[in-house]
Amino acid sequence: MTIDVLLSGFSPFAAAAENESREAVTLAAPRLRERGLTVVDLELPVEFGRAGELLADALRAHRPRLVVATGLAAGRTGITPERVAVNVRDARIPDNAGASPVDVPVVPGGPVGYFSSLPIKAMVAALDEEGVPGSVSQTAGTYVCNDVFFQLQHLLATDPSLEGARGGFVHVPSRDVVGPAAVARALVRMIKVALGTEVDAPLAGGAEH
Repeated sequence: MTIDVLLSGFSPFAAAAENESREAVTLAAPRLRERGLTVVDLELPVEFGRAGELLADALRAHRPRLVVATGLAAGRTGITPERVAVNVRDARIPDNAGASPVDVPVVPGGPVGYFSSLPIKAMVAALDEEGVPGSVSQTAGTYVCNDVFFQLQHLLATDPSLEGARGGFVHVPSRDVVGPAAVARALVRMIKVALGTEVDAPLAGGAEH
């Protein structure tokens, strides 16, 4: 591996001036570097296909040990590491390039889904210790966040040159729920846990519905 961590957040979308995921990544990256980790952070466009392609280019260029892609999930009540990426694009609103795919696979002929390879339950437990609200999420939706998540996991599963790399997706809430500075602190803690945890914690993290 060449670097320790590749972090990504999204550009603004839906007429918003900012995107909390990108703000949090921008704040978290230097804090990780202060802890001796080699980190690359990047901003992804809110565009089906292209965002995942840019993340894939960065993976191949930097060969990280760990990849954490982040995105905004307004309406959620905490930070939510995602469990499953699904092979479907189904847009409620157009992306920033105007695309509105409906019931289109992310990867034609690919599997129905992939599990995160991050220790998501141990990461949530670390959030509890930090006093930051968080929980395991069972779905990343069907918009660009899930699109990137699926492309990431597909690449990690199929590209032999990336053997040993692990990755996943974390949704962050709007700033009125958890501010970007607190999200950045939480990301740093979760990444440290992920780098040091091979087997996830045997904790309950299921959903009732």
